Amino acid sequence: MSMKIGWIGTGVMGAPMAGHLQAAGHELFVYNRTSAKAQALVEAGATFCGSPREVAENTEVIFLIVGFPADVEATVLGKDGVLAGASTGSVVVDMTTSEPSLAKRIHEAAKEKGVDALDAPVSGGDIGARNATLAIMVGGALEVFDRIHPLFEILGDNIAHMGPAGAGQHTKMSNQVLIAGTMIGVVESLIYAHGAGLDRDEVIAVIGSGAAGSWSINNLGPRIVREDFDPGFYIKHFVKDMGIALAEAKHMNIALPGLTLVHQFYQAAIAEGLENLGTQGLYKVIEKIQPG
Repeated sequence: MSMKIGWIGTGVMGAPMAGHLQAAGHELFVYNRTSAKAQALVEAGATFCGSPREVAENTEVIFLIVGFPADVEATVLGKDGVLAGASTGSVVVDMTTSEPSLAKRIHEAAKEKGVDALDAPVSGGDIGARNATLAIMVGGALEVFDRIHPLFEILGDNIAHMGPAGAGQHTKMSNQVLIAGTMIGVVESLIYAHGAGLDRDEVIAVIGSGAAGSWSINNLGPRIVREDFDPGFYIKHFVKDMGIALAEAKHMNIALPGLTLVHQFYQAAIAEGLENLGTQGLYKVIEKIQPG
């Protein structure tokens, strides 16, 4: 059954994700601060709106995937935000990687208006977004998750309800902690292989199918070899995620020394002006500190 769906945030991941819902026959109402990034969706039949509020006024389910927690807060809770225009019974689905505490605040603010809210961050980068193979980690009421599940199935192939509001974001933090450590391994592995005079593509083919295999080595490793540092996921957003995880860990009295170290390396990448590269741009930082 066709639905009126709102989509806010049509960047590297948001645009193809919204496109999948549009291709599935849903009527799309979109908003992006840079309207040109939504042009392809508009040309395919989507309606461009002037604000998140206008998106919500016209739709029954509103998705957003924006940059930072401050963007989420303004988009959902601001004067011209989603909740200012959402009608009773509608659902707000935040797919941004954001703060668990903010997800809980949004849930409570939505509840006061008779609106349901889910936090549903994703993993899989631009490849997963384009191929509709994202992992989607969802926090919120189970009955609301069940209601939105058919839409999630259009966007990903690994969809899980993790618990109440905020649980999706906590799960994504666990994901980012693992990815952060893995990326150091990927980069140092390929620097070692290069230093040993090996064909790095052949190295990836061998170790990527063994115990060292991971999404990062198999998908980002070849990009590093090609010196393709275009973003599937921006360094600046990854640094934001690591900061959230470290803050949450401190709140829970948990020590994450490995994440702290990787966070420092990525901060160095930002200091080098590399914040708009993909996370594989860490290679440039580690390469630069090599002796000789």
